[in-house]
Amino acid sequence: MSELAVNDWVKQVIKTDEIDKYLIDGKDFIDEEVIKNELSVHRNPDKQQVRDIIAKSLRIERLEPWETATLLNVEEPDIWEEMYAAGLAVKRKVYDNRIVFFAPLYCSNLCVNNCAYCGFRYENKDEKRRILSMDEVRQETEAVISEGHKRMIVVYGEHPRSDADYIARTIETIYGVRKKARRGFGDIRRVNINAAPMSIADLKKLWNVGIGTYQVFQETYHKPTYAGLHPANTIKGNYRWRLYALHRAMEAGIDDLAIGALFGLYNWRFEVMGLLYHAIDLERQFGIGPHTISFPRMTPASGSFVSTHSKYLVNDEDFKKLVTVLRLSVPYTGLIITARERPELRRAVIRVGCTQTDASTKIGIGGYTAALKKLSYLEQSDQEIDKQQFTLGDTRHLDDVVRELAEMGMITSFCTAGYRCGRTGDKIMGLLKSCTEGKFCKLNAVLTFREYLDDYASPETKAIGENLIDQELAQIREIPFFRQGTLLETFEKMYQDTLKGKRDVYI
Repeated sequence: MSELAVNDWVKQVIKTDEIDKYLIDGKDFIDEEVIKNELSVHRNPDKQQVRDIIAKSLRIERLEPWETATLLNVEEPDIWEEMYAAGLAVKRKVYDNRIVFFAPLYCSNLCVNNCAYCGFRYENKDEKRRILSMDEVRQETEAVISEGHKRMIVVYGEHPRSDADYIARTIETIYGVRKKARRGFGDIRRVNINAAPMSIADLKKLWNVGIGTYQVFQETYHKPTYAGLHPANTIKGNYRWRLYALHRAMEAGIDDLAIGALFGLYNWRFEVMGLLYHAIDLERQFGIGPHTISFPRMTPASGSFVSTHSKYLVNDEDFKKLVTVLRLSVPYTGLIITARERPELRRAVIRVGCTQTDASTKIGIGGYTAALKKLSYLEQSDQEIDKQQFTLGDTRHLDDVVRELAEMGMITSFCTAGYRCGRTGDKIMGLLKSCTEGKFCKLNAVLTFREYLDDYASPETKAIGENLIDQELAQIREIPFFRQGTLLETFEKMYQDTLKGKRDVYI
């Protein structure tokens, strides 16, 4: 595609009327002065006031901005310990003890943007550019399925060759792959998307082919910083086009949304407040907040000075704090910790309330297929920085991470039942806030964990997993909720069917 054709495409992407319709009196929902004032006014909070706010979180009620600002200003180590414990308690109350797994699949690193922190930016001449064909998408999907994954998040650069039509074809291709496993079969049952902001018309194309969650990260909510990192002559240079990407998705019928910020671009406390205001505005305009919130930390990227020298890089202690405050601020929303982080930090952060993570992660274009061609297990952890967007902190195999979590008493879930049963949007939000959805998820987690143990687990993981699944079954049989009507009887039959080799049964 010629440079002229690309430039013409860039000029027609942004639809101004699809920004203006969401503004209130010409203003968006991020007011920097208001946020900075809230963070300033609520310094040195009283311990009892903080404990009252924690109690509100434990009632699974979203916090107001001033309450979140109060938590962000806590300094006493003993109060932070109470907040860490409350974060895990909130998570268990809403989501039980399960961790949902997914695998990212990068389909293209072609990009018309020039973000200062990203290896994909068009000025980075060291990046080896590539876009997967549908045959290659199929091969990558087979490799991911071979690990045991059931859901994917598919990632694309912003470019006319990876437009909505290309994305739609990749979704259809991924859903069409089925691969024989040890006993049953494997497939991807949920395809989520991390892609550039689109028009309502393009988003409807994705809705029509069965898109799962639509994920767009604002990167930074601080407007001057955003402008400095994203050149004005690029699509991504338009702050509000990105800010209202998920509002447009709601109008297009996509009611399962995911927000996030790239921590390290600006002050982490400000970004937490920005994420909260984003959730609040979605709730205000559509009655539904984000299903998940992500909080990736900036890691080194090919040719990017900013990625290693930003004065706002977040240390491990502050990272744990920001995740905890997000858990308490939006207690019914899922939190995603990714393989950007080192294993020891992932363990620590999962303990304060995360609900989803990835493993066996390859973020180079064609990375999963390439890994299969390596000669040894150890070589599969190699990272090729000139083929990926950033560097990873955890390259362990899925089986290793599943076993580690089982040793921690947490069950791995590959469940996608809620989406296919219509438990999305306002329906799932109501079930999460009432702490009901987690009960159905507990049953489906056991069923999908059973599949994994029989189809993919190593002998070591299976032995540990069998003990955990016995504990889960014992709990389920004693919980009054499951003994109502025929729910327990239905589950017991499904579990036996799964043991016999039946796959993809869910409640």
